[in-house]
Amino acid sequence: MSDRPGPVPTPAEKAEAAAIRRRWVSLAEVVSVAGVAIAGLGLWVTWSDHRSEQAEKQSQSVTERRENALYVVKSSVARNGDILIERDERHALGDISVTFPAVLGIATQTSPTQTISRGWYERALLAATDGGTDRKSGKLPVLLTVNYWNDDSPRSISGIYDIVWQTKGRLVLGRELKVEALRLRTPIGTKAALDVAWAKDGPKPKTS
Repeated sequence: MSDRPGPVPTPAEKAEAAAIRRRWVSLAEVVSVAGVAIAGLGLWVTWSDHRSEQAEKQSQSVTERRENALYVVKSSVARNGDILIERDERHALGDISVTFPAVLGIATQTSPTQTISRGWYERALLAATDGGTDRKSGKLPVLLTVNYWNDDSPRSISGIYDIVWQTKGRLVLGRELKVEALRLRTPIGTKAALDVAWAKDGPKPKTS
């Protein structure tokens, strides 16, 4: 084996080798920076997705709480013609109040048993619809307010509802009133709107 040293690099070769080493170092730095950037982007995407999922869950939770807090009026008609306001699975009911069209001259009525009694308005309604055929049908608008509890918080809901009715003749004591249903007319109501509703759907004045 020869002990003679190999050829000595020229200055140009040394400069080229140094340049190559610098390029490799620069490339490694670029790759390293790119790796950090990609990792950071991945973390940001994960965090963003998690935050979006949390926001969606919170929004759904708020919506569910609002929906659960709302009582929707349900009713049934008893055999005697009284209307019974029914509770649901989530809400206990308190008093209800019922306001009638002013022209009927009926005072606002309240009930701790959530009952709209036919006796509150029967005589006034029959008098207002007297004359002509005994068989009639129509709607009596009322302003109904139901007080209820959502968990431990008292709440109330109001609106204008129609009492759907029919009349027919009987052998004695004039006409008979039959109550068929309670139906929502508008979820927002005032006494003025109630009187407008009666003027629209109530009996029309007789003309000569």
